[in-house]
Amino acid sequence: MTDRNHQTPSRVYVLALLTALSALTFMDRQVLAVLLQPIKQEFGFSDLQIGLITGLGFALTFAALGIPLGRLADRRERRSLIAWCRGIGGAVAALGALATGSGGLTASRAGAALGDAGGGAASMSILADLYKPHERSRAMSVFGVGNATGALLALLLGPLFAELWGWRATMVIIGVAIMLLSLVLRLSVREPVRVCVQAGAAAQEVRPQSRSAVALIWQEPVTRFLILGAACVLIAGISIGAWNVALLARRFDLSLKQAGSISAGAAVLSVSGSLFSGWLTDRLARSDVRWQIRIPVIGTGLAMVLGFGYLLVGSDLFVLSMACMLVYSFFTAWWAPATYAALSLVVDAERRATASAMVLMAGALLGNGVGPIVAGWLSDVLNTLAPGEGLRYAMAIMMSTLAPAVWAFYRALQHYPGAYHRVHAPVAVAA
Repeated sequence: MTDRNHQTPSRVYVLALLTALSALTFMDRQVLAVLLQPIKQEFGFSDLQIGLITGLGFALTFAALGIPLGRLADRRERRSLIAWCRGIGGAVAALGALATGSGGLTASRAGAALGDAGGGAASMSILADLYKPHERSRAMSVFGVGNATGALLALLLGPLFAELWGWRATMVIIGVAIMLLSLVLRLSVREPVRVCVQAGAAAQEVRPQSRSAVALIWQEPVTRFLILGAACVLIAGISIGAWNVALLARRFDLSLKQAGSISAGAAVLSVSGSLFSGWLTDRLARSDVRWQIRIPVIGTGLAMVLGFGYLLVGSDLFVLSMACMLVYSFFTAWWAPATYAALSLVVDAERRATASAMVLMAGALLGNGVGPIVAGWLSDVLNTLAPGEGLRYAMAIMMSTLAPAVWAFYRALQHYPGAYHRVHAPVAVAA
């Protein structure tokens, strides 16, 4: 059997396993959004306290560990790093079942963030080595489906498990599942060989520099704007994800199960949007590399319009509001596969995990750390001005961060062709 024949099923298996781990980790993170009502009722939390629990602990841990673990993934074996970080994160998440108040829940979320800090960037680095440039957006779109699948599992299984066994048992089940799958990864996957693009003078000039990888990545306009755009998208996306079930229940007087089912439909469309955008990007970028960034620009712009439609139409227009939300979910996922693939195409192989970690850290600090907290605070404040409507207006304010995201992706588009061709230019061979 040739190496090529051996590699094809192997890389598909690795992609599937990494995606499944990502899905379970995101399910753990997202399930609190589904369990907000019973947790709030048990402890008597305000919306601001809920925002602090769901966002602050995760953001602080990721801020401290995200980039260091990304640098470690660029230098050491990524398979073991992913398995240990995901496994320990799952164990800490399961311990959240023992919480007796906001402190315990916040600590549980902080520990669970280790799974994302050490697993996400390292996983994307592995995939960049397993898949060629013209296949990478599709691979990233499949991996990105892990988040949407995790959200879908949280929406479908979270209420079911909570109804059968309570919210504490639900956290234990998810945490143990993460630990078991991490063990499977450690025992069944080999570390792939790192693939370096020898890009000629432009890339070789970078390596002797003494500046840190973070500084080198940030100084490049295309990577800087991609990180800024991703951060702004994640502020809106994570805020909406954290509060959407609660909004549906409050605004339209739906049961938790009904609100979860509608949000599950949105998650399915988000999965479809991610897979479609990855396929579309790879197809269009073959003829014009600018499509690698045009897709995030178009998708984010359409998502912004539809998101405002969902939040701002009257509550009596239920069908129109739901239609806007569902189509918004399809387009809001367009940015991720193309953006992460673009980073891997313009950043040197020795800094790929670090670049992905910078995007994930921006999402953790601003998306998880700022988004749910600010949305919860705004909801409490605005509810005094417009009783019963505070959360809706708060989410509309968070949705407005998609406007600077469109601007940042557009600026990245202006710099992307030059950066891409510098990295992938053929090496001149002396006669």
